[in-house]
Amino acid sequence: MFSFFSCFLLLSLFSSPSNIHARKPPVYMTLNPNNINSSAVKNWHDFVKFQDATKGSLVNGISKLKNYFNKFGYLDAQNITHFTDIYDSNLELAISKYQEKMGLPVTQKLDSRTLSELMSPRCGVPDPPKPPHTTKDYVYFTGRPRWNRNIPMRLTYAFSPQNMITSLSMEDIKGAFKRAFSHWASVIPVTFVESDDYGFADIKIGFYYGDHGDGEAFDGVLGILAHAFTPESGRFHLDAAETWAVDFAAEKADTAVDLESVATHEIGHLMGLAHTDIKEAVMYPSLKPRERKVELKIDDIKGVQSLYGSNPNFRFGSFAESDMSSNGAFDWRVGGERLIRVKWMMVFVVWFCM
Repeated sequence: MFSFFSCFLLLSLFSSPSNIHARKPPVYMTLNPNNINSSAVKNWHDFVKFQDATKGSLVNGISKLKNYFNKFGYLDAQNITHFTDIYDSNLELAISKYQEKMGLPVTQKLDSRTLSELMSPRCGVPDPPKPPHTTKDYVYFTGRPRWNRNIPMRLTYAFSPQNMITSLSMEDIKGAFKRAFSHWASVIPVTFVESDDYGFADIKIGFYYGDHGDGEAFDGVLGILAHAFTPESGRFHLDAAETWAVDFAAEKADTAVDLESVATHEIGHLMGLAHTDIKEAVMYPSLKPRERKVELKIDDIKGVQSLYGSNPNFRFGSFAESDMSSNGAFDWRVGGERLIRVKWMMVFVVWFCM
């Protein structure tokens, strides 16, 4: 018969916490804005000083945060010529709306998680509110615009002859965009074909600095990364000031931004999708430096397929299992099965030791 110590040891091994799949808290990347020549990242990183500010107080510079919320659709500026530095009820409501949209705990406070998200580089397209009384997470633009072509559909894209970057080769740039378009083409009956005719292409791609004539000026390194317009505009603009990368092993800069990830996101806008609150999805608004996010998630796929239908070669079932695994849902199921096995093992050990 086993000793009490031996039985205790066996129980400890079978019930080890290492068998339980726990989701680790996110790790947020921080940059030193003093090392970056950009007013955008300096302004957004200034938001950190607003942590734990309280309603009704005068907070120097918080008008910049109000401008941010106004730009991205959380704070109405009707009849307001300029924002004040008073932490008022309108700002508190904007914080609440932002937290809900971004999938954050709705604390109505400028806590660390909220500020970390606010300081992250992001897409320049505003965040439309999630429609009430809906269970889906994907969102369309107002009016649900889409490309009005026969299915299967063919769209052409071309690169601006004048507005490109030289930090990457054209081969690398075109390769990143080809892969980005292929992510969407694999799930919907749309073929994307590169064209040499920029003037007549359906989708026009270019890199621009600052104010470039569309009313949506870029702001330098790690602020607004890019923006694209709704169907059937086809305009796709990227901030030329960014450190664009196709290979993080070759590009060592802390401020490097993955070109394929941003391209994949903006193509979603070109096809008619707005921003989602699912953080793992491609259509989530922000992307941290040196982060790569190119694989479409269930939310992205359901959204775009509701506009264009499914690629006949796409099989949703096999993808759904893979997507659940990457989002932790599959791990939870496996963890549940393992937990059941552990309980039976514990029963066996107790019986054996009696």
